[in-house]
Amino acid sequence: MKDKTTENSEVSTPSSKALSRRAALKGLVGTVTAVGFMGKYSMAQAQTGKAASGAAASSGATSIIEMPAWELSQSIHAKKVSVKEVMTAYLDQIDKVNSKVNAIVALQDRDGLMKQAEESDKALAAGKSGGWMHGFPQAIKDLEDTKGIVSSKGCPIFKDYVPTQDSFMVQRMKAAGIIITGKTNTPEFGYGSHTYNPVYGATGNPYDPSKSAGGSSGGAACSLAMRLQPVADGSDFMGSLRNPAGWCNVFGFRPSWGRVPAPGGELFMNQFGINGPMGRSIPDMALLLNTQSGYTSSAPQSLADDSRLRALTPANVRDQMKADQKGKRIAWLGDWDGYLAMEPEVLEVCKNGLDAFTAMGLKVETIKPPIDGQKLWDGCWLPHRHFCATSLKALAEDPEKRKLLKPEAIFEYEGGKNYTGQQMYEASAMRSDWYRKVQELFEKYDYIAVPTAQMFPFDKEWHWPKEVAGRKMDTYHRWMEIVTPWTLCGSPVVAVPVGFSKAGLSMGIQIIGKPRNDFEVLQFAYMYELATDIVRKNPPKII
Repeated sequence: MKDKTTENSEVSTPSSKALSRRAALKGLVGTVTAVGFMGKYSMAQAQTGKAASGAAASSGATSIIEMPAWELSQSIHAKKVSVKEVMTAYLDQIDKVNSKVNAIVALQDRDGLMKQAEESDKALAAGKSGGWMHGFPQAIKDLEDTKGIVSSKGCPIFKDYVPTQDSFMVQRMKAAGIIITGKTNTPEFGYGSHTYNPVYGATGNPYDPSKSAGGSSGGAACSLAMRLQPVADGSDFMGSLRNPAGWCNVFGFRPSWGRVPAPGGELFMNQFGINGPMGRSIPDMALLLNTQSGYTSSAPQSLADDSRLRALTPANVRDQMKADQKGKRIAWLGDWDGYLAMEPEVLEVCKNGLDAFTAMGLKVETIKPPIDGQKLWDGCWLPHRHFCATSLKALAEDPEKRKLLKPEAIFEYEGGKNYTGQQMYEASAMRSDWYRKVQELFEKYDYIAVPTAQMFPFDKEWHWPKEVAGRKMDTYHRWMEIVTPWTLCGSPVVAVPVGFSKAGLSMGIQIIGKPRNDFEVLQFAYMYELATDIVRKNPPKII
């Protein structure tokens, strides 16, 4: 829920620490463009892997905006479609439906975007590809700095802030060929799994625009469901790649800590906020993860490159993602044996996913909670959550700026003052115990499964749900407690949609994998996608 701001433990006005961050980023460009195959990507690579008949593989999509990203990339490089045609199709779709949901904000001028598309076509005609995402129209989550484009973080303090440098991840995505169309909406500083802010307003749900799209990557998830961009970047502290994916009937992936580096101010203590990919298909997410991931010395805890990710191309990704799942074992936690307040229909809909797992040849077993949930929340989660909000000091301690902060931000910052160094050590020791308990589960099970949320999308005019299933919620994020244990353990987590409520609202399941088994978790999710085809079969009616 709280994402990029706390991931880097650095929040300040554009004139202070943000400038030093941008200065540091200037020295990273060489590292960014050298990673993997993102910068140098040939048309031969794009077209490798054609069917025996000589025809490129097809998803069966009937329009540009319905094409999965892997197919769009191949079609652009094979000159079946031009970048101008792709840009026109997506901008037309934005014009048609974005006003219904408010997913993309800070939309850039059409003429300027079309000019960039034309330049991309000229480069391709000269045999120069920018990368596998050459010419992709992409809106970037509004917690990321984008050069020359307002990056408000959903906060009035930054409503006119125009960075002079891209964030590290945006640099990597640009090195893969994207054209930035705008930003995706997010709650202020990413606080709260409900996308609304005083700068741009609220983002509606693609299946009912009067409801929430989740957050903080709500704009990203909604933009995918509404076919406003091919793939999307997001970030996740408290379920921000998971809850909105479940609510918008798309896929979201929280990678292992260190898989997607985010160089910033404080580099060692905050291990919770993580950037990651979202998509309408797992192969698309895997390709974007490849672009986002990769070791850099600027993020000392970043993981070494995964050779399997690095080998992925639009032509081979579907084959590489396939892996037999028969006989794998899944531990199902549900509502933590009644500890978590949960709307009854949530578990009913999640049964669709469990049944699909069983039909895939997996063994699903309901288990008892491996730790006392209340103790984990009070003694481990809240101290870490509050501690990371110390990055807000420059704003929270300035009387005039403090007036512009949302209550949730102030709540988190003030909460951080209540813990001593000894208490933070004890919280870390509890987190260590929790990590060990999760590893014990992985000695018996291959994956752990839990719902992506404890309730279905609520009225987007609410600030947050005050109660769930008759139980009062004592904080603005207590209703999303179900995601917190998996943030704390650092494992890769994929969110897969599993079905709809009687009211037509979407729900998902989180699949938690063993540490650093990002590739294996994505392979599991792809086999689920092939077995259910749930995203393609259930587009929003309003698109």
